[in-house]
Amino acid sequence: MNMKPIAVFQHTEVGAPGSVIPILESLGMRCELIKVVDGQAVPEQAGNYAGLVFMGGYMSVHDPLPWIAQECALIRHADLLDIPVAGHCLGSQLVAFAFGANVHKNVRSEIGWQEVVVEGGPVGLDWWGEPEGSVIPAFQWHGDTFELPVGAQRIATGAHCANQAFVLRGMHLAMQSHFEMTPELVELSLERNGTQLEREYERGNPAVTSMEETRRNVPERTQAMAQILTQLYSRWVVNCKP
Repeated sequence: MNMKPIAVFQHTEVGAPGSVIPILESLGMRCELIKVVDGQAVPEQAGNYAGLVFMGGYMSVHDPLPWIAQECALIRHADLLDIPVAGHCLGSQLVAFAFGANVHKNVRSEIGWQEVVVEGGPVGLDWWGEPEGSVIPAFQWHGDTFELPVGAQRIATGAHCANQAFVLRGMHLAMQSHFEMTPELVELSLERNGTQLEREYERGNPAVTSMEETRRNVPERTQAMAQILTQLYSRWVVNCKP
């Protein structure tokens, strides 16, 4: 087991780590949850950690919240030290933004169960364990999207949001999807934000699944995503620092 822990940053109650910490622990890693949502300070130094993982949240990277700039600085510091960084949803946008890429509104909100498609040839295969063109089931809940940082390789795309995942320098991983969801987190998301889903669905947004569909087969679907996330993190931890 690594001496240093992986720092996992939680920004909202709904944006809990879900399956991330159990998966990382199953891969022999130790985790430290940093609850920005409760006012916990963002560390100034990345060197105390084996890796950094940034979870989701309803906010934008452009919001004037002090911790956003602090996390972006920490991401850049980790890069200087060759410490791997990973991001989920807002976390993926923070990673992209920290490396100089634009983050902006997507053409439409993407909510519920959507499919992403593996890209990136050998690089995509290395991370997903699936060849180019493979379809990956994913849970989505976002209005913004990221552009690709200079040097990044896109490894997944989607019908309603082109940039779904990228890797940078063979070590940093950004995922727009919520692969970390558990049945409890899906239900909490619907309890807190279900009115947004219903409103967008009634408007005819093609990137939103109905409430009934979103609640269908959740245990099986989240378990499938946990397997996908285990594959991604098994590749990611290769670069974690002891």
